[in-house]
Amino acid sequence: MASASSGSSAVGFSSADSGVPPCTSSSASGIKRPMASEVPYASSMPMKKIGHRGVDSSGETTYKKTTSSALKGAIQLGITHTVGSLSTKPERDVLMQDFYVVESIFFPSEGSNLTPAHHYNDFRFKTYAPVAFRYFRELFGIRPDDYLYSLCNEPLIELCNSGASGSLFYVSSDDEFIIKTVQHKEAEFLQKLLPGYYMNLNQNPRTLLPKFYGLYCVQAGGKNIRIVVMNNLLPRSVKMHIKYDLKGSTYKRRASQKEREKPLPTLKDLDFLQDIPDGLFLDADMYNALCKTLQRDCLVLQSFKIMDYSLLVSIHNIDYAQREPLGNEAQYSTDTRRPAPQKALYSTAMESIQGEARRGGTMETEDHMGGIPARNSKGERLLLYIGIIDILQSYRFVKKLEHSWKALVHDGDTVSVHRPSFYAERFQRFMCTTVFKKILSQPSWKSMKFQSQSSSIEQKSSEDLEQDSTISVIPRCQPLTQQC
Repeated sequence: MASASSGSSAVGFSSADSGVPPCTSSSASGIKRPMASEVPYASSMPMKKIGHRGVDSSGETTYKKTTSSALKGAIQLGITHTVGSLSTKPERDVLMQDFYVVESIFFPSEGSNLTPAHHYNDFRFKTYAPVAFRYFRELFGIRPDDYLYSLCNEPLIELCNSGASGSLFYVSSDDEFIIKTVQHKEAEFLQKLLPGYYMNLNQNPRTLLPKFYGLYCVQAGGKNIRIVVMNNLLPRSVKMHIKYDLKGSTYKRRASQKEREKPLPTLKDLDFLQDIPDGLFLDADMYNALCKTLQRDCLVLQSFKIMDYSLLVSIHNIDYAQREPLGNEAQYSTDTRRPAPQKALYSTAMESIQGEARRGGTMETEDHMGGIPARNSKGERLLLYIGIIDILQSYRFVKKLEHSWKALVHDGDTVSVHRPSFYAERFQRFMCTTVFKKILSQPSWKSMKFQSQSSSIEQKSSEDLEQDSTISVIPRCQPLTQQC
């Protein structure tokens, strides 16, 4: 759906929504950016660094001293070449050695027999496990020409609100894919996961786990910049009103004041418990399908000894949006030049869980723009966009040491860094008992429209009302029924 620290990656993923302006390129902003050849990796420019991410004197983002414009160009040139060359290879079954293949191609600025000329500095582009990732893309219904069109036909859009991890995030112009820079350890861990990831996807392509479509490396300026292509959890065409990065932990799980100052901050577990103490209500089939998917995904993560992952929950309030005045919300039109556009299969939150519910035959099938329909305790209609993020965290020695130290100072059961089995159990329990609640009586929900609840709210004291005056998007109210 996302990094070295929990909140950081979540912020990056969740930037892909309206309300968080993208870092515009020269063509979008009208400001001419210097070419990569004019500012060779911005090595002499003063930068404000966050991890490997910095900003040069012209205001352009840099990563490992390579300008964002040069990195985007290298990514598009490299993917164009590797997908094109892969199309000449016959399709076959994936073999074990395919997971460990690394292909490399050099891109001199003057061009070569295999590569076009370009105005960036020389770079080398590496593709990891190309045959295996081709299989993953085919499994999700992504054709090679669609993959190329999405990533290489239009300029990539840089997301400014990419958090404290120091990673860069790009989104394709059609909202299909997210490109994220990852650390060496994360890329290495993903490579080790590929055989098991392949087995899991074969058994169950419907999952809330991140969908990985490609792993690449750009060698520029003597540095290795590793990137991963994933599904985009949050469409920019749908305005998100509030979002949370949830782990089921309470230790330091409150958004900082700096984070809250952002246009759409990524809040955390304690914020959720304060803002939405009654949880989010789903109909019985949807709730059962979601919790079963979470249970299955957590079992997979536990088997890989993965931990410290989060559930990204982003909420679009339908009723609130209808009351909002028409502003400068971006409207995204379909490119009519594109022949037979095809969305990736199982890529939305709704598609990720609906397979289980459809077997019961009672889940609503109307179009919800990929979101999961839900309600808050006030009865307002919501669309939930969710996905598990930050899965590239192995419970290695450093994590064990970190948990042991935190457990000495704090309650070991409340810290987020825990052994994988306990972490998975706590994660599921928090999501399926605190965050998501089951609506047991669907007909009465639609007919009563919370009349009984409204009367109980009117009887509350003024002190209680003042205490409950949280954000208007997701107001805090009494639970619908005692059963919830």
